[in-house]
Amino acid sequence: MSLNTLGLNKAQVEKEVSLLNVLLANYQTYYQNLRGVHWNIKGKRFFELHIKFEELYNSAQEQVDQIAERILTLGGVPFHTLQSYVKHATVPVGENIFDDDKTVRLVINTISALLPLERELLTLSDEIGDEGTNSLISGFVSEQEKNVWMLKAYLNEVI
Repeated sequence: MSLNTLGLNKAQVEKEVSLLNVLLANYQTYYQNLRGVHWNIKGKRFFELHIKFEELYNSAQEQVDQIAERILTLGGVPFHTLQSYVKHATVPVGENIFDDDKTVRLVINTISALLPLERELLTLSDEIGDEGTNSLISGFVSEQEKNVWMLKAYLNEVI
């Protein structure tokens, strides 16, 4: 078994880096969705949602950076082109969504699509003993679960 300088199995880390890159592509789409709904929101709840979406896209922008830096820490190369993001992203893409409820639903659906990817990474990082990735992704999951709960409550829906 060949280990990298972090003491992790190189072959297992390659698989993890691939999954992290898929997550990165999906986060870039999530981030862009948030920018789009922030810019284009209309309706009676414009002011409160405009602020909330800005809060969420600032957080997503930081998370994008953290994912890319984790990939680099593991010895990989993060995706860095729009072509790569489009090719590997699977989360919903929001286009021409202006209605306040529909924008919130897009964000909920996007986060809900990120969570299984993150849980897959949690399982793998736990199996290979990569506490750094596990800790990073675990924090994302906790934050996103809370965001889903809050956004669903905003729409007067249950989890």
